[in-house]
Amino acid sequence: MKHAQISCAIACVVLTSCAALLPDSEQISRTPWPDYQTAELAFKSMTLETTSLQQLHDMGLDPLKTPNIVVLSYADLMRRLALSGAGEPRLLAPQIQACIAAQTSCFAYEIEQKSMTKKRYGNFWADFLNFERKTMISGWHFDVIYIIQNERLVYKLWSGTPSIEQFEQENTPLGPFQGMGISIFTQ
Repeated sequence: MKHAQISCAIACVVLTSCAALLPDSEQISRTPWPDYQTAELAFKSMTLETTSLQQLHDMGLDPLKTPNIVVLSYADLMRRLALSGAGEPRLLAPQIQACIAAQTSCFAYEIEQKSMTKKRYGNFWADFLNFERKTMISGWHFDVIYIIQNERLVYKLWSGTPSIEQFEQENTPLGPFQGMGISIFTQ
């Protein structure tokens, strides 16, 4: 009787702690900002025609020292921003038009930062045997373009998602045997 109680207790502990065995993942882009609010504050603190290129570098926005900062030429800007003006450069902001006209004395920094965490939850055995997988995805996303002409910030544009929460559920009624049907007939 004592042996059965110990076995039952061990089985309960093992089965209830199995959820901790589900995998997690994290995707973080290394840039100067640890969170969305810091990125937004940094963006708001920069003043057009006043903030210098050196000040941007001092804020950590130096593509030679900070990873994941894309340097865009005026030609790249034309390709990326012309569509927002329906193909008509005259419909773009005057600062962007001036940048395109200035050509080589104008460039931009593009920063796309995202921080995403994926955490699986639910029944360990259903997940492990591929019957049902539940994943919670959370994080944030921030995109910004800084246009610099003659060593001064002349235009800035941002977009983002301050809070991302998504839930994925994948059901596979046949579990580990789900993909076998086709492979049996093709061999």
